[in-house]
Amino acid sequence: MTPVPGTAVVITGTGVRTSVAEDTESFRTALREGRCGTARCSRTGPGEPAAGAELAAFDLAAALERRSGLSSGLRHSALRAARRAPLGIQVAVVTALEAWESAGLGRDGPPADRIGLVVAGSNLTGSYTESLYPKLRAGRSYVPGRAALHLLDTDHVGVLSQVLDITGEGCTVGGASASGNVGIITGSRLLALRAVDVCLVVGALSELSTLERQALFNLGVIAGGGDGENPAVCAPFDEDGGGTVPGQGCGALVLETRESARRRQVPVLAEIAGYGLALDGNALADPDENGEFRVMSAALRMAGLSPEDIDYVNAHGTGTVLGDRTEAAALRRLFGARPDGPWINATKALTGHCLHAAGVVEAVATVVQMTGGFVHANVHLRRPVDAALRFAGRRAEPAHLAHALSNSFGFGGVGTSVLLSARSG
Repeated sequence: MTPVPGTAVVITGTGVRTSVAEDTESFRTALREGRCGTARCSRTGPGEPAAGAELAAFDLAAALERRSGLSSGLRHSALRAARRAPLGIQVAVVTALEAWESAGLGRDGPPADRIGLVVAGSNLTGSYTESLYPKLRAGRSYVPGRAALHLLDTDHVGVLSQVLDITGEGCTVGGASASGNVGIITGSRLLALRAVDVCLVVGALSELSTLERQALFNLGVIAGGGDGENPAVCAPFDEDGGGTVPGQGCGALVLETRESARRRQVPVLAEIAGYGLALDGNALADPDENGEFRVMSAALRMAGLSPEDIDYVNAHGTGTVLGDRTEAAALRRLFGARPDGPWINATKALTGHCLHAAGVVEAVATVVQMTGGFVHANVHLRRPVDAALRFAGRRAEPAHLAHALSNSFGFGGVGTSVLLSARSG
């Protein structure tokens, strides 16, 4: 199967849930206000990293009830399929339903076998696995048989496809912290191949186990310092950045061909105009300037645009000194030291690092800013690592954003950049 020339891929629906917002509209408000979700991690013990950007208490039934546009049948199906599932799957269901509803798929849509599903993220069950060990030690019979399904990443695919009656192509994809963008790219390719007409892409919530949090802390990735009242923060592109802050979050996008959106007469929020996905040939955690430059350049070439056309970059920007310096160098290499260069910020300053979901959450943040005509603040940025780049200030700025890049880079040398254009349908 080969791509059909001229197949445009557009975004028609969004869903998001993070420490600062429970849906797209509250996310828009949080971004405008520069609201930061970092607080002391509720599961922190002695000698463990102290900060996190965790979801507020989540109740599946209440969250479904607040989605007033859902039919009673769909609400019942979601509750029945996910009520005993781990937190990550419950959050994915509610987030996906928001995107589904906002794209008008609750009212009309293509046949079920023309809708695809991509879940972005791998090794999603660390915390859930950890929670089962006391049951195992108490006796093997205490471990629920359903755990055999919940321990697989494909449980997200199974539950979401059951709730939404999706019977087209579906899969999970992984790329560490770049998983979200890998999911967007995979969904875009399914559409370009005409394997499906609509594709739901979900960036899955990562609920880290104690072991995973401690290993990341020992690796120097997670910010230390701070205390219960003043936890460490994620400060992307700041000279004094001390590391990232893990964030709980989930994002969802409805992608479809432009022809499908026109047939259904639904508004287009943005177009996936280009993307880059490449490996650095590096098994370690250190970033590579050349690889980051290559994927951004590839996204521009695919879209037929030049660096001067880009108005905004939602940077990977994790708050780690090496990572941010490397990305800043790649950005300067691509855009030069121009006072009228693209605005640059990093949503992780507000949401924390949403890990596997980060690319989808930040794509939603990019769409929200493009449609809202602003760039959100870099709330913790005081001493930029490169004063020649046009970083957003500590308050939101009005801006016309026609073309934007959204970057995500992952351990194992996975580099991605997605180019979004505000081209109407």
